[in-house]
Amino acid sequence: MNNKQGLWEKGGAICLAFFTGWAISCSGQIDPSGGPAKVEIRKTDKAYKLYVNNRPFYIKGAGLGGGGQDSLARHGGNSLRTWGSNNGRAVLDRALTNGFYVTMGLRVGLERRGFDYNDTSAVNRQLETIKTEVMKYKDHPALIIWAIGNELNLQAKNPKVWDAVNDISKMIHQIDTNHLTTTPIAGINPQLIHEIKTRAPDLDLLAIQTYGGIAGLPDALKKSEWDKPYIITEWGATGYWEVKKTGWGAPIEEDSSVKADSYRKRYETVIAADRDQCLGSYVFLWGQKQERTPTWFGVFLESGEETESVDVMHYLWTGKWPENRSPRLAGAWLDGKAALENIRVRPNQTYGARISVADPDKDSLTYRWEVVEETKTHSAGGDREEKPSAISGLIQEQNKSEILMKAPEMPGAYRLFVYIFDGHGHAGHANIPFYVER
Repeated sequence: MNNKQGLWEKGGAICLAFFTGWAISCSGQIDPSGGPAKVEIRKTDKAYKLYVNNRPFYIKGAGLGGGGQDSLARHGGNSLRTWGSNNGRAVLDRALTNGFYVTMGLRVGLERRGFDYNDTSAVNRQLETIKTEVMKYKDHPALIIWAIGNELNLQAKNPKVWDAVNDISKMIHQIDTNHLTTTPIAGINPQLIHEIKTRAPDLDLLAIQTYGGIAGLPDALKKSEWDKPYIITEWGATGYWEVKKTGWGAPIEEDSSVKADSYRKRYETVIAADRDQCLGSYVFLWGQKQERTPTWFGVFLESGEETESVDVMHYLWTGKWPENRSPRLAGAWLDGKAALENIRVRPNQTYGARISVADPDKDSLTYRWEVVEETKTHSAGGDREEKPSAISGLIQEQNKSEILMKAPEMPGAYRLFVYIFDGHGHAGHANIPFYVER
């Protein structure tokens, strides 16, 4: 195998690279030996700390969904998580070049999708399949944690799933003595934690996924009597199941600036505030996806622009704001009403809409408005949804902060979206649900 030496700049420091297969010698986190990272949790007094290759490591991570590892590195992240091991080698190799550590997901059957944990043969086959995946990647130096399944408690009743999780964890520890095991759960409550503590004691730490309810996490941990370490493997915008709804049941999405403010508050008051048990977190989602809307959880737009939540994560991870920042929104209105006001319109009639926005850097802003039908796909647990297409011909004079919108001809539920661009790769967004009635 060819060996190469070179210099590159990472995180403001010059590192010496020496490649021998996977080996990288650098003043950063990756171990120079090229072997698997040795990961452990140590307890000092009351506090738990994560150590990788005998160095303390605090997770400043994200779940990637198209945002890209390079941008994550540029903004100060040091780790990423996956939801499965598909393309695992490519993900780990790319993470290595960026100096990232990875929490690798292992796909586990979901009861809500029909997996039966009373079927012993199916459970055993799953164990063997997962063992094959673990064997593929267990010696990669970018790996630190195995995440067994994802939200296995969501819409599930059979507690035997935790027996299966424990067996998977035991299998991993038998063949991989270097890395930790966890299982990401949706929310937290005393009964759930009791089942995990009782049925899956082999897990090294807990992984919690929480959104608008994150403010209650410290109290929930106390009530659940969880006194061991944990990480937060998903957190971010307030979920569509947690917000107010219109009279016709459409969830009201926060605009990009309200979301950014929430990201900062939730990180500072909950995640960073707990240095006794919390070993770090993975913000959701470093990329974009359709889930009720195309903007609900992603901190990037579908077209690739960064939103204000990326600015916030840059600040939280580095202590400094990025040189150029995203547009700042102050509100959006249709027919003089905000989204909470149950806006109802008549078919083919014209209504005014406007957005109040300013740019911190005084950049010249451009605008894109569009009307889409309310999604009819209501998935659970982040399952795939189809994005509704924009309806053409309804917006007059696109590139303005104030426009005229012609209501669609067909009755039903719709949303008016507005996207604001600063010309430097940053954007803001808002949407207003409305209902067309006869």
